[in-house]
Amino acid sequence: MVVAIQSFTWGVGRIGVIAAALLVAGGWSAVAPAADELPKESVLPAALAGKAAQAALDFCKKDGYRISASVVDRAGVLRAMVRADGAGPHTVDSSRKKAYTAASLRRTTSDLADLIAKQPSLQALREMNESSLMVGGGLPIEIAGEVVGAIGVGGAPGTHLDDACAEAGLDAIGAASKIPTAK
Repeated sequence: MVVAIQSFTWGVGRIGVIAAALLVAGGWSAVAPAADELPKESVLPAALAGKAAQAALDFCKKDGYRISASVVDRAGVLRAMVRADGAGPHTVDSSRKKAYTAASLRRTTSDLADLIAKQPSLQALREMNESSLMVGGGLPIEIAGEVVGAIGVGGAPGTHLDDACAEAGLDAIGAASKIPTAK
């Protein structure tokens, strides 16, 4: 037991000497400026993501639309998803892909679909990757001037209705409005 304690003390003492040498030599001071250069990003909390998705579902439900609503973070990774009772299984993927697209490109998917229709040379955006979907229903989530994620809705009988339901999700969490006419 005495040998183990001496060994531990010697090891800690040695680490302390190495740490002091690094501090004196300026080895640790180089870490602070590097940390200062790391980007600072706001994170969309899971509670807000869930609240937005549920608000979109509730808004659509009152009009009889059975939809799915997905919320992703700024990188397009799913944070929350709800599927209404009786919503088609395809609505799960479409809502997630719309949210991913809006987060990735930082624009509404309705704007992107219109842009592609007006400029055929941009058709390749539709095949950007398997997670993209360029039809209405995806809105970026912007809070305090920063895009922190996106919401996507699929399943209403028209992309303008998907947009309106997604806008209700933005309203529920105090995010910037993306569809001026949907109120």
